[in-house]
Amino acid sequence: MIIELCLFARYREAVGIERERIEIDVTSIADLRDTLLGRGDNWAVLADPKLCCARNQTLCSLESAIADGDEIAFFPQMTGG
Repeated sequence: MIIELCLFARYREAVGIERERIEIDVTSIADLRDTLLGRGDNWAVLADPKLCCARNQTLCSLESAIADGDEIAFFPQMTGG
């Protein structure tokens, strides 16, 4: 399947990309994250326990399923004040 990967804030800065269209064979966002962690050192930032994710611009959990053509975004937890 082909997905659009989006990284925000410190994840984008650590990895050095904002968007990437990738072909990948995974079934969940957790599987995607684990596969990306295998890419190397810069991707270790996605092991952040406060990692948040969205599927097609809707907040979701790492256990959420992925379908062909989805946009998956990873971003840090934000606080307001």
